[in-house]
Amino acid sequence: MVGIVLFASFAILVLLNIPIGVSLAGAGLLALIQMDMNFNIFPNIFFAATSPFVLLAIPFFILGGNIMERAGISQKLIAFAQSFVGHIRGGLAIVCVGVTCFFAAISGSGPATVAALGVIIIPAMIKVGYPPATAAALMATAGGIGVIIPPSISFVIYGSVTGVSIGKLFIAGIVPGILMGISLILATFFITRKTKLDKLPKTTFKERWFAFKDALWGLMMPVIILGGIYGGIFTPTEAAAVAAVYGLFIGFFIYKSLELHHLKEIVLTSVTQTAVVMFIVGMANFFGWVITIEGLAAEIGDMLLKLAGGNLYLFLAIVNILLLLAGCVLDGTSALYILSPIILPIATKLGYDPLVLGVLMVMNLAIGMVTPPVGVNIYVACGITGLPFKDVVKKIVPFLLASLIVLAFVTYIPIISQILPSLMDK
Repeated sequence: MVGIVLFASFAILVLLNIPIGVSLAGAGLLALIQMDMNFNIFPNIFFAATSPFVLLAIPFFILGGNIMERAGISQKLIAFAQSFVGHIRGGLAIVCVGVTCFFAAISGSGPATVAALGVIIIPAMIKVGYPPATAAALMATAGGIGVIIPPSISFVIYGSVTGVSIGKLFIAGIVPGILMGISLILATFFITRKTKLDKLPKTTFKERWFAFKDALWGLMMPVIILGGIYGGIFTPTEAAAVAAVYGLFIGFFIYKSLELHHLKEIVLTSVTQTAVVMFIVGMANFFGWVITIEGLAAEIGDMLLKLAGGNLYLFLAIVNILLLLAGCVLDGTSALYILSPIILPIATKLGYDPLVLGVLMVMNLAIGMVTPPVGVNIYVACGITGLPFKDVVKKIVPFLLASLIVLAFVTYIPIISQILPSLMDK
């Protein structure tokens, strides 16, 4: 009965367009009433969920991303990419995806990546002949790479829930993220093969060199973060703090685009974004606690195992479908907190690497960023272009198919995610 109350009330609240965090809290509290438990346990669970040291990486990565965005690194990365491939037919599609991969290594957030880059790239793509809805759809889908390419807030969440090394998760996400980017570029080439696209003027070697030097400081951030983690210089949480300090150094002393009065806006924005994430973390953990304490997690796990008949490949297919459906109604943070404790024990029992499972789950949730009705990246892209939601959704389909193909490869060929962590361990 508690399970029915929990999931039914959550579904109703979501359908009523109540924010995810509030829906999780409301459903959990109704379940507590059904369980006849004291509400005093609620704040204790919330505090326990948001207090682990490793979660300090979240506000620091958010702060670092906002600092780098305000410092103007997005424009410099775009100019650098355009100088090399802008003159190729469809070159701006490559710029869109390529710069997204680099900026993702700064922001660690899908919506933040779409917001920061979309205002520049989408109008540029429309100007050279891309249909507006196609440009918005590509930007929205590419923005999902922001949670796969390290540093990724989603990997921090998964690592904190499961105990899997966050540093290894960061490294494991690189190849799948690049493959997803390549698939989106190929999909764009295919759907615009009959579209007349203008080319940007070809740049000289000197112009490319200046563009590279201008963007170098931004390109160095992921190198510093990942190099520092794997060099044993600092932990992922400390790396997040280093990223924020590095961003301030670049903004004030290299690009000189930051001034003291900008800090108030940056800090307020970062605090707001962090508060939203941590609220969802606490509420999702509370929701997951109810599932666990009532034995629902074990029941759901047994049901999935029986449904798969003990077959790993069928189980992985079921997990992907489950995660894709969850991504339609849940944000990534909530889905990771609720589903990881259910899926991980079964996957481990069947011999599947928890590291690869983390990449698989985050990729599914990246795709969820462009699947309605939540589809947060789509809403951001629509806000930039002014296009109706349904127009962009129609153009999302080819990019979703391309992403799903890469997801299938990553799911059933674990070495794709394991290759870089295994090389780093040698």
